[in-house]
Amino acid sequence: MIKAPPTPKGFRDIKPELAAKRRETINKIAGVLEEYGFIPIETPTIEFAETLEGKYGEEERLIYKFTDRGGRNLALRFDLTVPLARYVATYNPPLPFRRYQVGQVFRGENPQKGRWREFTQFDFDSVGSSNPSEDAKVVAVAIKCMRKLGFSNAQMSVNDRANFADFPSEIVRAIDKLNKIGEEAVLQELVSNGLSQQVAKESVSKIRSQKPTSNLKDLFKILKEEYKLEEGKDFAFDPSLARGLDYYTGAIFELKEEKYQGLSIGGGGRYDNLIGSFAKKDIPAVGFSFGLDRMLEILYP
Repeated sequence: MIKAPPTPKGFRDIKPELAAKRRETINKIAGVLEEYGFIPIETPTIEFAETLEGKYGEEERLIYKFTDRGGRNLALRFDLTVPLARYVATYNPPLPFRRYQVGQVFRGENPQKGRWREFTQFDFDSVGSSNPSEDAKVVAVAIKCMRKLGFSNAQMSVNDRANFADFPSEIVRAIDKLNKIGEEAVLQELVSNGLSQQVAKESVSKIRSQKPTSNLKDLFKILKEEYKLEEGKDFAFDPSLARGLDYYTGAIFELKEEKYQGLSIGGGGRYDNLIGSFAKKDIPAVGFSFGLDRMLEILYP
């Protein structure tokens, strides 16, 4: 019997049964998004490497980069947000521009449960307004999509990057892991980065004692009054939530489902400077990305 060649580590085939379920899930999410005025676009899988570089902080090392036969430095897209920023700077669509996109993204990380080197993101964003009503729309629509799919216990964790203004980036990156690896492991990481045990403990304690900013209070008010969402059930303030990508500037979100052992099945936030770095003018934006593969692992174990 001839054995077929394997797929590279972290890459996989999608069989017909799962492919059909993926399509059904995508259609349900798209239906909700279009109900709220989001329209579809598509962007290339490959971008110039310089388009992606300098946007992802320490995660930039995971970008797949290569040089083509013409000597051009190219890269597989790392997410769908930076390509969106380039798209808006290129075509100047009327604002506010609310779009969604489904596509494959690539990250050269260690494959493990819920993590592939090629996976599917389902993004939706609102570009052109700094009003917290747009942040609220993104959060509310994400939650409505989850309820449509049957995730009755999914909850959106919310924080504001402003809460980390006085902390070095290495502390913020470690604190973001509190809910994933626990306080003791975070303290060990901080100490290994050069902090004393006392300063590490004080940093964790100070961040955990943070309160919602005025920006978040406005956001929560809209979620409750306009969208009839319940704090503590549909969404909750999490002072340790940081989100690792460098381009976030304000409110940040992370969607979790208790059946998935605390892992995120989606995330996003406000990124008011990213599009301007391409367009050379201020264009605020806020968005969210579902991890389609993780969703399907829960829906169809």
